[in-house]
Amino acid sequence: MYRWDDMGLKNVWLANGYTLHETPYGRGVSFEDVEGLTRAVSLALARKPGKLTGAEFRYLRQAGLSMAQPSLGKVLGVDAQSIARWEKSGKVPKWANRMIRLVFEAHADGDVAIRRVVERINDIDRLVNRRIVLEQTARRGWQARTEEDGIEAAA
Repeated sequence: MYRWDDMGLKNVWLANGYTLHETPYGRGVSFEDVEGLTRAVSLALARKPGKLTGAEFRYLRQAGLSMAQPSLGKVLGVDAQSIARWEKSGKVPKWANRMIRLVFEAHADGDVAIRRVVERINDIDRLVNRRIVLEQTARRGWQARTEEDGIEAAA
Protein backbone atom coordinates (compact mmCIF):
# COMPACT_ATOMS: atom_id res chain seq x y z
CA MET A 1 0.00 0.00 0.00
CA TYR A 2 1.10 3.55 -0.70
CA ARG A 3 0.46 6.46 1.65
CA TRP A 4 -1.22 9.37 -0.18
CA ASP A 5 0.17 12.29 1.84
CA ASP A 6 -0.82 15.02 -0.57
CA MET A 7 -1.26 18.36 1.29
CA GLY A 8 -0.33 16.79 4.61
CA LEU A 9 -2.91 14.00 4.74
CA LYS A 10 -1.84 11.29 7.17
CA ASN A 11 -4.59 8.68 7.02
CA VAL A 12 -5.11 8.00 3.29
CA TRP A 13 -3.64 4.86 1.73
CA LEU A 14 -3.84 3.58 -1.86
CA ALA A 15 -4.34 -0.15 -2.39
CA ASN A 16 -3.60 0.16 -6.13
CA GLY A 17 -3.68 2.66 -9.00
CA TYR A 18 -0.04 3.60 -8.65
CA THR A 19 3.31 2.35 -9.97
CA LEU A 20 6.65 2.52 -8.17
CA HIS A 21 9.72 2.87 -10.37
CA GLU A 22 13.36 3.79 -10.17
CA THR A 23 14.52 7.12 -11.61
CA PRO A 24 17.98 8.68 -11.90
CA TYR A 25 17.04 10.63 -8.72
CA GLY A 26 15.81 7.65 -6.68
CA ARG A 27 12.48 5.90 -6.25
CA GLY A 28 9.53 7.51 -8.01
CA VAL A 29 5.80 6.93 -8.11
CA SER A 30 3.21 7.58 -10.79
CA PHE A 31 -0.56 7.55 -10.36
CA GLU A 32 -3.38 6.55 -12.66
CA ASP A 33 -6.31 8.97 -13.04
CA VAL A 34 -5.14 11.66 -10.61
CA GLU A 35 -8.32 13.69 -11.16
CA GLY A 36 -10.47 10.68 -10.23
CA LEU A 37 -8.24 9.93 -7.24
CA THR A 38 -8.52 13.52 -6.02
CA ARG A 39 -12.31 13.38 -6.30
CA ALA A 40 -12.47 10.02 -4.49
CA VAL A 41 -10.24 11.25 -1.65
CA SER A 42 -12.31 14.44 -1.34
CA LEU A 43 -15.58 12.47 -1.23
CA ALA A 44 -14.15 10.08 1.37
CA LEU A 45 -13.06 13.02 3.54
CA ALA A 46 -16.43 14.76 3.19
CA ARG A 47 -18.24 11.58 4.24
CA LYS A 48 -15.90 10.37 6.99
CA PRO A 49 -17.25 10.22 10.53
CA GLY A 50 -15.82 12.64 13.07
CA LYS A 51 -14.25 16.05 12.66
CA LEU A 52 -11.93 16.96 9.82
CA THR A 53 -8.31 17.65 10.69
CA GLY A 54 -6.77 20.90 9.49
CA ALA A 55 -5.03 19.04 6.63
CA GLU A 56 -8.30 17.37 5.60
CA PHE A 57 -10.12 20.71 5.68
CA ARG A 58 -7.34 22.21 3.49
CA TYR A 59 -7.54 19.25 1.08
CA LEU A 60 -11.29 19.72 0.61
CA ARG A 61 -10.78 23.46 0.09
CA GLN A 62 -7.88 23.18 -2.36
CA ALA A 63 -8.26 19.84 -4.13
CA GLY A 64 -12.00 19.36 -3.79
CA LEU A 65 -13.26 22.90 -4.37
CA SER A 66 -10.18 24.57 -5.92
CA MET A 67 -10.75 27.55 -3.64
CA ALA A 68 -8.27 29.95 -2.10
CA GLN A 69 -8.59 30.79 1.59
CA PRO A 70 -10.21 34.21 0.92
CA SER A 71 -12.73 32.58 -1.43
CA LEU A 72 -13.83 29.97 1.08
CA GLY A 73 -13.90 32.69 3.71
CA LYS A 74 -16.44 34.58 1.57
CA VAL A 75 -18.62 31.48 1.34
CA LEU A 76 -18.42 30.84 5.09
CA GLY A 77 -18.59 34.49 6.16
CA VAL A 78 -15.17 34.66 7.81
CA ASP A 79 -11.81 36.17 6.87
CA ALA A 80 -8.96 34.29 5.21
CA GLN A 81 -6.94 34.35 8.44
CA SER A 82 -9.61 32.27 10.17
CA ILE A 83 -9.39 29.65 7.43
CA ALA A 84 -5.57 29.66 7.68
CA ARG A 85 -5.70 29.33 11.47
CA TRP A 86 -8.12 26.36 11.31
CA GLU A 87 -5.96 24.59 8.74
CA LYS A 88 -2.75 25.16 10.68
CA SER A 89 -4.06 24.42 14.18
CA GLY A 90 -6.51 21.68 13.20
CA LYS A 91 -9.16 23.37 15.36
CA VAL A 92 -11.98 23.65 12.83
CA PRO A 93 -15.25 24.87 14.37
CA LYS A 94 -18.12 22.38 14.15
CA TRP A 95 -20.18 24.67 11.94
CA ALA A 96 -17.28 25.17 9.47
CA ASN A 97 -16.61 21.42 9.45
CA ARG A 98 -20.24 20.83 8.47
CA MET A 99 -20.41 23.69 5.97
CA ILE A 100 -17.34 22.71 3.93
CA ARG A 101 -18.69 19.15 3.70
CA LEU A 102 -22.08 20.45 2.59
CA VAL A 103 -20.60 22.82 0.01
CA PHE A 104 -18.25 20.14 -1.33
CA GLU A 105 -20.95 17.45 -1.54
CA ALA A 106 -23.33 19.78 -3.37
CA HIS A 107 -20.53 20.91 -5.69
CA ALA A 108 -19.39 17.33 -6.37
CA ASP A 109 -22.94 16.11 -6.99
CA GLY A 110 -23.44 18.82 -9.60
CA ASP A 111 -25.75 21.16 -7.69
CA VAL A 112 -25.94 23.94 -10.26
CA ALA A 113 -26.51 26.77 -7.77
CA ILE A 114 -23.57 25.75 -5.55
CA ARG A 115 -21.34 25.13 -8.58
CA ARG A 116 -22.12 28.61 -9.90
CA VAL A 117 -21.39 30.24 -6.55
CA VAL A 118 -18.06 28.41 -6.17
CA GLU A 119 -17.06 29.09 -9.80
CA ARG A 120 -18.08 32.76 -9.57
CA ILE A 121 -16.08 33.31 -6.37
CA ASN A 122 -13.06 31.54 -7.88
CA ASP A 123 -13.40 33.68 -11.03
CA ILE A 124 -13.70 36.83 -8.94
CA ASP A 125 -10.49 36.00 -7.09
CA ARG A 126 -8.64 35.38 -10.36
CA LEU A 127 -9.91 38.64 -11.83
CA VAL A 128 -9.05 40.91 -8.91
CA ASN A 129 -7.16 44.00 -10.05
CA ARG A 130 -7.73 43.39 -13.75
CA ARG A 131 -9.10 46.20 -15.84
CA ILE A 132 -12.77 45.83 -16.76
CA VAL A 133 -13.61 47.22 -20.18
CA LEU A 134 -17.23 48.08 -21.05
CA GLU A 135 -18.39 48.29 -24.63
CA GLN A 136 -21.80 49.26 -25.93
CA THR A 137 -23.03 47.13 -28.78
CA ALA A 138 -26.04 47.65 -31.00
CA ARG A 139 -27.33 44.11 -30.54
CA ARG A 140 -26.58 43.29 -26.90
CA GLY A 141 -26.26 46.63 -25.13
CA TRP A 142 -23.44 47.19 -22.69
CA GLN A 143 -21.04 44.26 -22.34
CA ALA A 144 -18.21 43.85 -19.84
CA ARG A 145 -14.97 41.96 -20.33
CA THR A 146 -11.61 41.81 -18.61
CA GLU A 147 -8.78 43.32 -20.54
CA GLU A 148 -6.40 40.34 -20.21
CA ASP A 149 -8.48 37.27 -20.95
CA GLY A 150 -11.54 38.57 -22.77
CA ILE A 151 -14.13 36.83 -20.57
CA GLU A 152 -17.44 38.52 -21.32
CA ALA A 153 -20.36 38.95 -18.96
CA ALA A 154 -23.55 40.92 -19.39
CA ALA A 155 -23.50 44.09 -17.30
